[in-house]
Amino acid sequence: MRNPDGLLVAAEDPGAIERAAVILLRGGLVAIPTETVYGLAADIRQPEAVRSVFRAKGRPADHPLIVHVECFDRVRECAVGIPSLAVELAAAFWPGPLTMLMRRSELISDLVTGARDTVALRCPANDFTLGLIARMGTGLAAPSANRFGHVSPTRASHVVDDLGSIIDLVVDGGDCHYGIESTIIDLTSARPQILRAGALTREDLESTLDVHFDTPSGPSRAPGMLLSHYAPRATVHLVSSMEEALDCAGRLFESGSRARILEHAEHLPMYAATLYGQLRAADDDGVDDVVAVLPPRVGLGAAIADRLEKSAVRREAGPA
Repeated sequence: MRNPDGLLVAAEDPGAIERAAVILLRGGLVAIPTETVYGLAADIRQPEAVRSVFRAKGRPADHPLIVHVECFDRVRECAVGIPSLAVELAAAFWPGPLTMLMRRSELISDLVTGARDTVALRCPANDFTLGLIARMGTGLAAPSANRFGHVSPTRASHVVDDLGSIIDLVVDGGDCHYGIESTIIDLTSARPQILRAGALTREDLESTLDVHFDTPSGPSRAPGMLLSHYAPRATVHLVSSMEEALDCAGRLFESGSRARILEHAEHLPMYAATLYGQLRAADDDGVDDVVAVLPPRVGLGAAIADRLEKSAVRREAGPA
């Protein structure tokens, strides 16, 4: 992979954590690897650094950021009125692809939360990023490291392509394991709600803790809740089976379209892990239309279906 002006550093480089920390402490922006997607990190204590995240992504200022922490003690600094369920969830699933929405503490500014009184917190399962947060001694605000509303990055080259000219460092930790964002749970409502389906399934959550999670209600209050998101330039067509996909692609070919069917629809972990890479590759290859099979909305299929449905909404109807 090209390394423009030394922008890239390998996560296993002995000096990578210190180099990233120095940039963050100076108010810079660093793309960091996680097990879900790459994040664009800023020091939550520095207002101008947080503003830079929104500017780099083209993200609306009222769309909240997830704060990444390295341990539950950091949660106690960032949130108040922490429910017992948060402790249980963290014990069962952290580090991992789970984000919890709680009441924010005074440490967390309006800039991070989009002026809401809640904060989204997650402990990523990535040794480099956990080490970086520990070195910083504070949480890192880190949404996905891509232009807002577009396809999330699952490898360092995706970040370079999207943001390489306007951020300070990209830490290359290889391909993301899950390739799809974390599950977000709202712990501030009367009953816990799953605001965003993600790499951790509802079934795993409910069977592990014997807790029922409601479907979301109310306004958008967490990343990924908007109608249009994760969108490539190509038009995305959704079908319910591979037979329909072949038929749809055939008709598109006949009309002169450069069409492509997404692979791995019958193997959900692989479908999730490669979904964003396939959408990006379609754009890179000049594909006009992408045909995707919607999986059943159970297990990991719920998160995949959510991403596909939002990617299929034309951007004129959603975020720019």
